[in-house]
Amino acid sequence: MTQAKPLLSRVADSVYWMARYIERAENVARFVGVNIHLQLDLPLDPAAQWQSLVETSGDAAWFKKRCGEASQAKVIEFLAFDGNNPNSIVSCVRAARENARTVRETISSEMWEQVNSMYLLLQSRTGEVDAVELAEFFRRIRLAGHLFQGITDTTMSHNEAWHFVSMGRMLERADKTSRILDVKYFMLLPSLSYVGTPYDDIHWSAVLKSVSGFEMYRQRYGRIAPPQVAEFLVMDKEFPRSIRYCIGSADESLHEITGVPAGSFRYRSEQMMGKLRADLDFTSIESVLKTGLHEYLDGLQTRMNEIDNSVRDDFCLVEPITQTQAQTAGV
Repeated sequence: MTQAKPLLSRVADSVYWMARYIERAENVARFVGVNIHLQLDLPLDPAAQWQSLVETSGDAAWFKKRCGEASQAKVIEFLAFDGNNPNSIVSCVRAARENARTVRETISSEMWEQVNSMYLLLQSRTGEVDAVELAEFFRRIRLAGHLFQGITDTTMSHNEAWHFVSMGRMLERADKTSRILDVKYFMLLPSLSYVGTPYDDIHWSAVLKSVSGFEMYRQRYGRIAPPQVAEFLVMDKEFPRSIRYCIGSADESLHEITGVPAGSFRYRSEQMMGKLRADLDFTSIESVLKTGLHEYLDGLQTRMNEIDNSVRDDFCLVEPITQTQAQTAGV
């Protein structure tokens, strides 16, 4: 629909980034919570364990410059409550709230109330708390993100704006799944001597729990095995946090926005998304592992970043509201 671009130029970027920020906050809350429980089960070097979370977020260099060596307290503060970290939970929720505020006429009142509830939940945090209280806090953040998604899908018309919400959510989710899986190979395993041991199983279980996929994996494959975990998180066509599922869903939303039939394209973003979806549909996990999982995931992340840039070029004529702008606005 060629007339969609003027309509969406103001709304598209705000709802797209509102969804990405909420999804990002929920993902960070999940893998921080999993890491709190993981430290009780494994004889890990605490610095290496918590460094893995910073690596997952993609902010390792900045964290080291600002905070030095990783520790539980430093990493949790940085990833959850640091308003100067644009990828922290508090920064993401603040930016999502401000983006939602600018499109109040497009989203439902229930969506707006839920974003506010998440924001107020974060503001309610006072002082230092123990590990049990922290785990509960991150569980509440995670559930608040799930609730926002459910409210969105049941109270917002499934029109172009909703498809931008869905596309933003799925691209963010695919990116985080790829990063969590990638870090496993480089940061989580404390020693090569643990490969094939119960410690290794605990690590892979933690990876699956970091994407809420442990039970679904066990239903499909049974025992924990690294190749099957990689296949499940990258190639599974039914699990809603696998990269293949997310890209397929994002591609469908993009075609609903443009009105272009599946398998063809009008915009560069459609072309790039379609190519990535086809690659995921017709690539085997055996070929991925043979050439290198890290290299493959790194390539996926680059392509998803390019798609994100192309979506903005194709449909959005305004800059999204960033965490810095939201903070300046006093929200």
